[in-house]
Amino acid sequence: MDETHRDRDAEGRARNARPRDGLGRPLPYGTPGVERQPEGVIRSPDETLREAQRLLDAGMPFHAHEVFEDAWKSGPEEERELWRGLAQLAVGLTHTARGNTTGGARLLRRGATALGECARSGGFVEPGEFGDAVPYGIGVSGLIDWAQELAGRVEAADAQPVDAAEEAPCLRPERR
Repeated sequence: MDETHRDRDAEGRARNARPRDGLGRPLPYGTPGVERQPEGVIRSPDETLREAQRLLDAGMPFHAHEVFEDAWKSGPEEERELWRGLAQLAVGLTHTARGNTTGGARLLRRGATALGECARSGGFVEPGEFGDAVPYGIGVSGLIDWAQELAGRVEAADAQPVDAAEEAPCLRPERR
């Protein structure tokens, strides 16, 4: 690519066409990479959660974040904070796996806070904690605990990058 040419998608929007690794980092042109998630895909909540869990389990949290981002941008207004919080958890895991433990911990905590606020607002709640409804079977309390625990662990002075697949959270515990 030269300075006068920008990569564009089929609709003409600027989009970097460089291949990516499993954590979403750009690779040199011509290097084999991981297939990127298509953007702007409208999925049902169940499809979103299933695809995101598959990507998280495969150690690809950056790609899971893109799935959540599609739900956040295309879903009903009242659900946007839920999907945004899940996207922040996925990108927080991405950063911790890349070795950016400070940024990763910050995003994990931000996502946990967003999920907690979402639950407390009355829209999405856990049985026994905030009420009886569970959004699409998402284990909100477990995700908040997971994010806070991982954030604390990676902030340790000698913290190393984590293995994204080994640290992948379970989005819907009853489905595992």
